[in-house]
Amino acid sequence: MVNRFALEVDIRKTLRSARQTFHLHARFSVHSRRIVVHGPSGAGKSLLLKAIAGLVTPDQGSIVLSGATLFDSAAGTNVSPQERRVAYLFQDYALFPHLTVRQNVGFGLRRGWINLHGDRPDPAIDAWLESFELCRVAHQYPSQISGGQRQRTALARALVARPCALLLDEPFAALDPALRSRMRAELHALHARLEVPMALITHDPEDVRVFGEEVLRLSDGVVEASSATEVLDPPGSYLHPPGHLPGEQRTEAYRA
Repeated sequence: MVNRFALEVDIRKTLRSARQTFHLHARFSVHSRRIVVHGPSGAGKSLLLKAIAGLVTPDQGSIVLSGATLFDSAAGTNVSPQERRVAYLFQDYALFPHLTVRQNVGFGLRRGWINLHGDRPDPAIDAWLESFELCRVAHQYPSQISGGQRQRTALARALVARPCALLLDEPFAALDPALRSRMRAELHALHARLEVPMALITHDPEDVRVFGEEVLRLSDGVVEASSATEVLDPPGSYLHPPGHLPGEQRTEAYRA
């Protein structure tokens, strides 16, 4: 049976700089194997994802993943990123350039490696290398492999520790259109045989079309329920509903 997301978020976070103040107010409940958070640059997508992963601490509210409370400001609960069992895949994959593909994957093990520069055998590493067709490049470095192989290496590193969810931060944003299309198809095929729920943030409607089983729209720090159809054929731009201002919206997502 494939795992499904059961994610409940009700958080507020304010970021201040010398020139501006940004308010994130995210309140939603979603249940799906693939979730896409769609919105323009600067809408707060990465901030939301990092809050779920534990890389950013909300000012107040709660985050519950599959029944487990990850954050609750009222109760004083704030589970560390390492204990949340949530894998976060950065936009640039964040592979270690001085480590081979095999060593990068091994780094994802929670028990770690004493000697990262060695080739210590491990059945879990071998299984993911084989599953993601990386065996023949296992001893090469990130600069020596293709973009698709780098993505698979980052995914293998994230999944080797058996996380309960996978979070992807704009995984195709920095790629040219042709490579983006190939990488999107590759991730779609890989995820089709994985048993890990996935949440992906993006500003690209095509990502919504491919991955959006359940869709959230984020604009000016406000989360709104949406659907793949609304994103692909929007009746208007990112406008706030009448009577609502940024930071005031409360919605629940529904299945696309």
